[in-house]
Amino acid sequence: MSRVSQAQALENRRRAVAAASQLFRERGVNGISVADLMKSIGLTTGGFYKQFPSKEALIAEAAQAAFGDLDLLLASFDTAHGDHDTARGALIDFYLSAEHRDQPGTGCPTAGFAGDMAREPTAEEVRETYAAGVQEFAAWMSTDANDGLPMVATLVGAILLARATAGTELSEKILESTHKAMTAPHGP
Repeated sequence: MSRVSQAQALENRRRAVAAASQLFRERGVNGISVADLMKSIGLTTGGFYKQFPSKEALIAEAAQAAFGDLDLLLASFDTAHGDHDTARGALIDFYLSAEHRDQPGTGCPTAGFAGDMAREPTAEEVRETYAAGVQEFAAWMSTDANDGLPMVATLVGAILLARATAGTELSEKILESTHKAMTAPHGP
């Protein structure tokens, strides 16, 4: 059996983190095993333990990567829309869309990891990564009127409820009514 080069090992790690970031948001951290994760990228479970000391370490890295992706998305909204207020409005439009609701694996990690963070009280490193990501998202959403936390809480709550009721009229109503409330002249 040939040994994997250092470059290949780094690429395998990157692929594992990217797959975990997506699959954890889709299925939850307990909804995907290490074996299933590694199989999804064509590697063995043994390869996992050469890269990560534990699944918790991978969860922390996957959450950090997901929030890095969110940072890039937010920056792209700023770039595409010129001024931050317009970018914030466009982000609200995207966030409260059926597209975002129906693609949790590539969606916001604030919503994607929320249930796991609430259920995993011992995951201190992951919780710190998550909290930092939420704070950065809130800072981006902030306005002169608030620090962004009410808007993030509203967006995340709405998308979680819309996903939980997907396929029903209520799901669409949640997206529409939250969008209307957030874009009203004196929204949250």
